[in-house]
Amino acid sequence: MAGSTTMTIRVRPDVKEKLDRIAADTQRSKSFLAGEAVATYVERELEIIEGIKRGMADAEAGCVIPHEQAVAEMRKVIEDAKRRKSPRG
Repeated sequence: MAGSTTMTIRVRPDVKEKLDRIAADTQRSKSFLAGEAVATYVERELEIIEGIKRGMADAEAGCVIPHEQAVAEMRKVIEDAKRRKSPRG
């Protein structure tokens, strides 16, 4: 890992035991696995937060559609997906 820093975290004993098992089964260090888990979590949370911020900015700018239109579009997407998944197509 190019350029890293050290962090100390507390986890429940059951989480540590599971991490121990994963480390043994994958032949990776617990530190590596914990670092990967934190990195994945941070990226996912940042994407969610940025999406919320974009949505709030859109709403403030008036770039919105009526609720009924949003629901209708969502239902169409779901129905189209169901049709594509159906064996009868």
